[in-house]
Amino acid sequence: MRSWTLAAALLLATGAAAQMNPEQAAIVAGDPPARPQHLRLADLPRPAGPSRSLFNGRDLAGWEPWLGYSDPSMTFRPQSVAPLGTSIDTSEIFGVASVDGAPAIRAGGRYWGSLASAAEFADFHLSLDYKWGPVREGEVRNNGVVYFSHGRPGGVFGTWMTGMEFQLQHGSNGMAIPIGNQIRARVTVGQDRSIIYPHRRFRLGGRDIDLANGNPAYSVEAANDAERPVGEWNHLDLYVVGNRAVHVVNGVPVMELRDIGELDAGGRRVPLTRGRIQLQSEGAVTFFRNIRVEPIRALPRIVVVR
Repeated sequence: MRSWTLAAALLLATGAAAQMNPEQAAIVAGDPPARPQHLRLADLPRPAGPSRSLFNGRDLAGWEPWLGYSDPSMTFRPQSVAPLGTSIDTSEIFGVASVDGAPAIRAGGRYWGSLASAAEFADFHLSLDYKWGPVREGEVRNNGVVYFSHGRPGGVFGTWMTGMEFQLQHGSNGMAIPIGNQIRARVTVGQDRSIIYPHRRFRLGGRDIDLANGNPAYSVEAANDAERPVGEWNHLDLYVVGNRAVHVVNGVPVMELRDIGELDAGGRRVPLTRGRIQLQSEGAVTFFRNIRVEPIRALPRIVVVR
């Protein structure tokens, strides 16, 4: 079988391949229709301990920045040069700003990279608010929150740490994307041909698949677009227990992942149960505030209301 990478998959997502080839068609064959589902959360877990703020409102204490390449277009190509890392001042991309009269973390600009928490977390509820900043002409509002982050900074395409992404993209908030070719997760899906390949949305009761970025079907779209209009603050909740996760946007559950793991050198799946949290920079400026983590022992349930 032809070997696929995240770079190839991203080319598909940007329209480089408008028609499915036989391999792509075979991957999604058998996906049931993704008929609309209206979802809600039930049995919200109680905190199992005190809540912890990850932003002190003054500086980036507790966070570690990393920058990719001087030209982001180099990101998905084989490279003979090193990424920027921390060799230059990272404050142009990651810093603190006053937004709507309150402090927020600013992430984004001409370089791609990540801002990773120094601490690792397991069995947690992460909550935060985000808002899109100004965009340059032709720029896509695209960033993300990567959990279970581990390994060396820039381990994936010189830019990010390995982990699982809670995608922040205008119109696709909550999409699941494995960051790293060995990351895997189970998820149930349905087929929605109105969205980009692999035309897959999260659907309760849908086809159970193993999500991996080692093939062109590297992502699953959120169940619904629950984002507020640009210019307004949005609220995210991420619930993680063991190697399972639930993505929530503005109170609406949009993704549920199970059996999140990483293949070891022998091809065995090792569960991912803890890691750091990365705030991505992929160009568009994003502001983050009210970033809190609290321990939990159970996940909320997702139910269909109609």
